[in-house]
Amino acid sequence: MSHTGDELGHARRRSGWLIPLAVFFVTACLSAAMLAYYFAPVSPGAGEEQPAPTDATRPIALSVGTEHFHIPANYILTAGARRGGAMDAVQLIAILPDLKGYSLGAAPDFTANAPDSRVVAITLKLGATVLPEQERLDRVYLTQVEDPKGRVGPYGLRQYAFRADSGYHDQDLFLGASDAGPVVLLCTKLTPDAASPSCLRDLPMEKGLSLSYRFKRAHLGEWRAIAAGIGSRIEAFRDKE
Repeated sequence: MSHTGDELGHARRRSGWLIPLAVFFVTACLSAAMLAYYFAPVSPGAGEEQPAPTDATRPIALSVGTEHFHIPANYILTAGARRGGAMDAVQLIAILPDLKGYSLGAAPDFTANAPDSRVVAITLKLGATVLPEQERLDRVYLTQVEDPKGRVGPYGLRQYAFRADSGYHDQDLFLGASDAGPVVLLCTKLTPDAASPSCLRDLPMEKGLSLSYRFKRAHLGEWRAIAAGIGSRIEAFRDKE
């Protein structure tokens, strides 16, 4: 009986320190998990929503800053933005030549980055400090070109070459004129390394918004129609007060 009592006493003493040890272990594991959750580095690109175009055409009510829009769903690139509401930026897509929204018939344009893709990528953004085009041309671009006078370019454009030491050395600069003012385009140079060259335009809008759009350089000859078409589309999407 004495031997049995000793065993029971030893078991009680052992359980007395096993329970606190188990509690400590669980607490430590939970603490480590919480620290990893809050402080572990996030891989690049994590949290960025992937493009998910739709052919649905229902209007989506959204706002960028204080500007309110109703935009057909097939112009909005991501599913999250199609929930509508307030946002800092919205990415849109359209198809040349008539700048319609996404459709199943145009789906092949979205599955490959072809040099002649008809897709135009459009971004409306809040809080971007984009200079007016003429001011940006004078203060930024023309200070970095080889010849500020430029030369006659294609499609009624003026063309400029950036110096080799410029941050834009891999771009060509094109300047066009429209009824609304200058059209300034930065286009990827045509080199063997440029698999799918594109052209970019950035311009400020009222109320702290900016507009940018990108299209393939193969469609540079349509720059007038693209500029006018995007302007009219954005105006049509805007809520009228």
